[in-house]
Amino acid sequence: MLKNSLQSLGASRQLLRGNATRLGCLLLTAFCLLSVGCRYDMQDQPRYKYYKESDFFADGRGSRDLPAGTVARGQLHENKAFYTGKVDNPNPNVQVQTTTDASGNTLVSSFPNDIDTFPVPVTKELVGRGQERFNIYCIVCHGPVGNGDGMVVRRGFPKPPTYHDDRLRNAPVGHFFDVMTNGWGKMNSYAAQITPADRWAIVAYIRALQLSQNPNMKSTTTTGQTGANANTAAAPTAANTNTGGNANANANANGGRR
Repeated sequence: MLKNSLQSLGASRQLLRGNATRLGCLLLTAFCLLSVGCRYDMQDQPRYKYYKESDFFADGRGSRDLPAGTVARGQLHENKAFYTGKVDNPNPNVQVQTTTDASGNTLVSSFPNDIDTFPVPVTKELVGRGQERFNIYCIVCHGPVGNGDGMVVRRGFPKPPTYHDDRLRNAPVGHFFDVMTNGWGKMNSYAAQITPADRWAIVAYIRALQLSQNPNMKSTTTTGQTGANANTAAAPTAANTNTGGNANANANANGGRR
């Protein structure tokens, strides 16, 4: 009799213990479900995405214009010559004179407001950097020595002007920088692909190509120097030509090398 009672009591305890475990599991599951259901993270809050429309603003745009005078960190660009290839106070009313060659290229025949001296020291390292960048971005159209006979031209793309005519041999260095920055004719802008320092390195290499094909070339695009030293004079502000507008001659001499 006693034995049966003890066995019955043990069975009851096991049953209660099992029920308690199941109840605990059910409560834990319910708690987890409620927690997930009540989640409200920061990314779920009302917000505007770039270029999305908005019913709140009068112009219907979610993107807002930057306040006047806003300059991003490192984007002050005080050195106009380095970042634009133009003189400090360009005349916006001067009209660029153009002509058209037999291939249909629009050729610049006047170069108003373009600087005629390099805003960076022209060194062997700078020219070497320019050759590297030229072989990546320019050689496919302009060819290995700048004759406009690159690989894509041989396959049907319109031929660009040669660097070795009198027009471009006497063009100021700012013209080449401006064309790379803003594009011209059939050539698109390369500002997104090539940094300003590397654009000047390419300009230095273009001058080296011109001298290599015209060893007796005379140029008045700098301070009157001729021959192998032409177009290599650095402007007085060359020390202020790094991307932040502060003095860093070593960075400039390497053409923006990282």
